[in-house]
Amino acid sequence: MGRSHALSGWCAGLVVAPLVGLTSVAEVVPFAAATAGYALLPDLDHPGASASRLLGPLTGFVSGVIRAFSALLYSLTKGPRDEDSTGQHRHFSHTVVAAVLLGFATSSAGAAGGWRTVLAIALLGLILTADVLGDWILLVVIAAGGWTIIGGWLPGTSAVEALRGGLDGIGSWIGVAVALGMFVHCLGDSLTRSGCPWLWPLPIRGETWYEIRLPKLLRFRTNGPVENLLIAPALVVGSVLLLPGALAIATDLAARIWSTTSVWIAGG
Repeated sequence: MGRSHALSGWCAGLVVAPLVGLTSVAEVVPFAAATAGYALLPDLDHPGASASRLLGPLTGFVSGVIRAFSALLYSLTKGPRDEDSTGQHRHFSHTVVAAVLLGFATSSAGAAGGWRTVLAIALLGLILTADVLGDWILLVVIAAGGWTIIGGWLPGTSAVEALRGGLDGIGSWIGVAVALGMFVHCLGDSLTRSGCPWLWPLPIRGETWYEIRLPKLLRFRTNGPVENLLIAPALVVGSVLLLPGALAIATDLAARIWSTTSVWIAGG
């Protein structure tokens, strides 16, 4: 589900950014790119995931640490009706607790470290996103950077200072992008047959790792026809229309096409 996770994270970032006061393209796009990237992060608990293989031995080592910690936590906190599991994949990194903790840590880092720290956090998310979605996401973010430089350019101001303004605008809100991306991942997994225990450690029906999932008839298989033919295409459309100003442009274009078509029909 890597592609769907990244696309849903991108769409969520585009929706939430204006709600936290980020309205310019230069702020919204990097925020959404970070959200898309960190929507892939929970799968670091799986050795075959793109996030685990991204930087070779380095991310492989991090993946191993996360799996070991998650397994230990599962053995210490599982309820009487929790299944007999290794407690590795789709466990601790797939919880609201993990999302909030990492979100708070990156928010604090962004506030303390300034634009350079925000840039580093956002770049990691961008790299994760590009690894799954392809280089087009890099072009979008580079264009946003160009927008920042051109729009904020003043006499005596360097390109770095202009770009810094956009990153300063994000500031500690980068933590929201991180937490949001991880939570969106959990919601996406809850749509599948396996479900996701994102409400841990809240006990439900004797389980502290209770898998939240849709009713049986509405669940779908990971990488199956529902995801590939319905969900992913819908997210692609949303990822474009949710860009700042894109919906207005699309609406205006549709109105012009309809007007022209109506004239042709009336004339015929």
